[in-house]
Amino acid sequence: MVQGYILIMSYKQLHVFYSGSVQGVGFRYTARRIASDLGLTGWVRNLGDGRVEMVCEGEEKKLQRFLDDVIVDFHIKDTQISWQEPTQELNSFEIRF
Repeated sequence: MVQGYILIMSYKQLHVFYSGSVQGVGFRYTARRIASDLGLTGWVRNLGDGRVEMVCEGEEKKLQRFLDDVIVDFHIKDTQISWQEPTQELNSFEIRF
């Protein structure tokens, strides 16, 4: 029983705003691929002000890896990250328009 509790505690939601060269360069598709490869759920979308917004849920360790992997090929100026409790309402990782 304790072991199951530990798994629940490591499940988090990540809410991120990226700015820099993140629109029109395949950022959303790369984010979706990496999230799917890691078994994460959530969504990513472009914002009218040039930023990209993303919500992602999964094991905290995988979310940390996602944060490291997603920025490798892009010129990120700023990343605003907040950690929240997961809603567990997401079934896949999608690109929203």
